[in-house]
Amino acid sequence: MNAIEVRELTRRFGAFVAVDRLSFDVRPGEIFGFLGANGAGKSTTIRMLCGLLRPTSGTARVGGIDVAVDPEAVKQRIGYMSQRFSLYEKLTVDQNIAFFAGIYGLTGDSLAARRTFALEMAGLGGREAVLTGSLSAGWRQRLSLGCAILHEPPIVFLDEPTGGVDPLSRRRFWRLIRDLARAGTTVLVTTHYLDEAEHCDRIAVIHAGRLAAIGSVGELKQVFAGRPIIEVRAPQPVDAMRRLDQMPEVEKTSVFGTAVHAVLRSAEARPDLVSGRLRDAGIPASCTLVAPSLEDVFLDIVERSGR
Repeated sequence: MNAIEVRELTRRFGAFVAVDRLSFDVRPGEIFGFLGANGAGKSTTIRMLCGLLRPTSGTARVGGIDVAVDPEAVKQRIGYMSQRFSLYEKLTVDQNIAFFAGIYGLTGDSLAARRTFALEMAGLGGREAVLTGSLSAGWRQRLSLGCAILHEPPIVFLDEPTGGVDPLSRRRFWRLIRDLARAGTTVLVTTHYLDEAEHCDRIAVIHAGRLAAIGSVGELKQVFAGRPIIEVRAPQPVDAMRRLDQMPEVEKTSVFGTAVHAVLRSAEARPDLVSGRLRDAGIPASCTLVAPSLEDVFLDIVERSGR
């Protein structure tokens, strides 16, 4: 049985359709990523799957339970870490752990064991008496995750868990996520960080409330099969980009750091041909074939979906 099953899930707010007929499955022990821009419908979907928001139509089953029929039973079987900081800043680290343990009904030896786990996972051993509000963002996020999984839920929802966190803390946080998945926990995580999405087993690209694409990173990159990408480096990248857009061999261009990525219409088009045409136009440039990045994939999928 799939850990999560979603069929035609829809949520409207008046005339506005925030989530539009989403259908997908999440396998047990999988890290499943929701990738999309802010406002794409990711958080609304999470809230429906957690039993916090009733769907307008469609169905969703989490751990075998229909979220519309028995949302309270769903809440007992999941861990949820919201987009906003979910702990109480005026409580100490230990008081926050005790509070969430009480919500989940943990007592005695179970409470002691899970308290130790949360402190070790967050790296906060010896800082139990520190006010949570005084911790750095990275410490707080790891403590939030520890509190969300105190009751050892089989399914965990993480909504933009690393927003506003420094790169090193983000890397550590994703190490914790991989450890959870290896232990058999199903993780559904929303993000708009493309480098984070690379860590997911599969990704669903959400655009304007709709499912634009789904698959592993390798499968999603097949959108460029037969359409090579060349990376163009020139002293004046804007001038190079403008000239590239005029070439019949080039389908489209996008800025990629200090370089330009140009998608060619056919595998027959060659980088040396493109660089030669740039030089003929007075633009010295180097052109090399590159593998599509997830950023290339995301931009292409969103553009096609918008059309």
